[in-house]
Amino acid sequence: MKKLVLFLFLIPLLGTAQDKGIKFEHNTDWAKVKAKAKAENKYIFVDAFTTWCGPCKYMAQEIFPQEKVGTFFNEKFVNLKIQMDQTKNDSEDVKSWYEEAKRFTKDYQIRAYPTFLIFNPDGELVHRIVGGGEADPFIAKAQEGLNPATQYVTLVKKFEANPKDKAIAKATAESAEKAYDEEVAARAQAAFIENSSKEELLTKENLGFLAKSAQDPASKAFALIRENKEKVDAELGAGKANSILATTLVRREIAQKVWNAEGDPLNKEVEAVQKAYPDIDLTEGLTSFKLQYYLKKKNYPAFKEAVQAYIAKNDGKVSPRELNSFAWSIFENCDDAACVEAALAWSKQSVEGSNEDPMMMDTYANLLHKAGKTKEAIVWQEKAIAKVDDDAKAEFQKNLDKMKKGEPTWINEG
Repeated sequence: MKKLVLFLFLIPLLGTAQDKGIKFEHNTDWAKVKAKAKAENKYIFVDAFTTWCGPCKYMAQEIFPQEKVGTFFNEKFVNLKIQMDQTKNDSEDVKSWYEEAKRFTKDYQIRAYPTFLIFNPDGELVHRIVGGGEADPFIAKAQEGLNPATQYVTLVKKFEANPKDKAIAKATAESAEKAYDEEVAARAQAAFIENSSKEELLTKENLGFLAKSAQDPASKAFALIRENKEKVDAELGAGKANSILATTLVRREIAQKVWNAEGDPLNKEVEAVQKAYPDIDLTEGLTSFKLQYYLKKKNYPAFKEAVQAYIAKNDGKVSPRELNSFAWSIFENCDDAACVEAALAWSKQSVEGSNEDPMMMDTYANLLHKAGKTKEAIVWQEKAIAKVDDDAKAEFQKNLDKMKKGEPTWINEG
C-alpha cells in the first residue's frame, strides 16, 4: 500500500516537470498553426526530426524538457514537431502530417537532422538551425531567428538582392556555413572576395574568412593565400598558409580520386599534385588522410606507419581514445609482428593516459596475448575485469578464459 501511495504522489510531480519544457502543438495542421501564430503575434518553431536520429532524441529527451528552454520557446513561439520519416508504429496524428512532411523536405530543403525551422508570424520562413546542442547555445541560435539582422533566410534574400554588398555577403556566408548550405556559402564567399581588395582580404580580420573560402584550388581565395603565404603566416602563425593550402589539395585533388579507386594509386596522385604545386608541402595534409585511407584499403603495415607519423606530428600528444582505436584496429585485423608490437606501444600509452580505463586495459591485454605474452595478458585482463561495469564483465571473462586455454581472442579469417 505504501508503494501505491508513493506512486500516486509521483504522477503529478512528473507531470509538473514535463510542463516546464517546450509545449508542442498536437492534433493540428499547418494552417491552424499559422493562424495561431498570427493571432498571438508569435514566431513558429518547427522541429523537423526522424525516429532514427540520435541528436534528435537527445534534444527531445534532454534539452526541450528543461525549464529555461520551455520558458524561452513558449513565450516567443508556437512550437511544432514534424516527424520526417514513417514507421509502422506511427500514431494517427503523425500520419496526418506525412504529406506535409514531404512538402517541408522539398520546399525548405531539409537535408540533415535535426533541422529546426523558424517562421515569422505571417508564416514565412526566416531562419534555420541544423544540428542540436546544449540549452544555452541552442537558445542563442533560436534568438538569432527573431532578429532580422541574423535571420538566415532573411540574410540570403538580402544577399541575392544586393550581392555586391560586402557586409551582407560576409554575414550570409558565415550564416550559410552554420546552416550547412554549401551552395549559398560558396556564392556568398565568392561575392565577398570578388568585391574586396587584396589589401582588405589579407587583413587579420578577413584572413580566417579567406581560409574557409579556399576549399577549391581554382578559387581566388586559394590563389591569394598561395601568392601571399608570408603575409598569411605573419597574421595567422607560422606554417598556417601551407596548412590551409595542403588541406585543400589533399581533400580536392587527392582524396576524391583515390578513395574509391582500384588498387593503391595514392603515391601516384600525390606525386602528380606535388609536381603541379611544388611550393606547397603536402606532408601535414596527408598525415591524417593516410590513417583513413590505409585502414579502408586494409593495408595494415602502411596503416601502422601512418599512425606513427600521426603520433610524431602531434609530438606524442594523441588522446588515449584515439590510441586505443588505432591499437584495436591492428589487433582485429593484422597478424604482422611489427604491427602488433607497434600497437602494443600505442595501447600501453592509452592505458597510462586514461588512468587504466578497463576498456583500454582489455585492448592491451588482448594485444599482449596476440604478441605471445600471455602470462602478462592474463594479469591485465583480470585487472580490467575488476574495474569494468557488470554489463561488460561476461565478454571480458570470455576473453580471459580463452587466454588461459591458450586460444586466440581474435578471429582468424580464412
